[in-house]
Amino acid sequence: MANAVGSSALRSRATRICVWVALIVASDQITKSLIVATLQDREGQRLDFFEIGGQVIGFSLARNSGAAFSRLQGYTPVLAVGAIVIAVVLARTLRKSNDLATTVGLVMVLGGACGNLGDRFFRAPGFLRGHVVDFVQVGSFPLFNIADSCITIGAIVIAMRSFMLGNDEPEHGAETVVEGDTATNINAGETAHPGSES
Repeated sequence: MANAVGSSALRSRATRICVWVALIVASDQITKSLIVATLQDREGQRLDFFEIGGQVIGFSLARNSGAAFSRLQGYTPVLAVGAIVIAVVLARTLRKSNDLATTVGLVMVLGGACGNLGDRFFRAPGFLRGHVVDFVQVGSFPLFNIADSCITIGAIVIAMRSFMLGNDEPEHGAETVVEGDTATNINAGETAHPGSES
């Protein structure tokens, strides 16, 4: 009975993770398709919408053969294979993660990676050589898309959570176990008996 309940909980968790990853991928691909349909005849032109903190926010269609934020141009097949490997590693890591914040971060990174990987698979100029559609313009910052944003935010969440968990570790020499008449400092390896001099 306990095993059945545990298996059901694992399936439910896996289903929720898949749904959230699929939502990220769908949001990324839908926005890219809308931008391509709207701006394909005006590629490279910038449409400004509003300004925040002195930075103009707008859309500008660009096709990126490199990595996030237009880095590593010209390495498309290598980046595509690397993205596949990373996606597999992230999926396996998600299966073992029991921490909510870490899971959220991993889901965001995996969803973003799969979103851009879809471009590598299905967009021109061909399979594993497809160029990623970037369109969000913030000031002079390189163009990016929803997938890039999810990858960046997810990585920050994972890094912050790892830092917090590292600070939560008990200090060395602080843990003591008492068994009967013997007190043992685990880290220091010292044992004290009642009545013994310090």
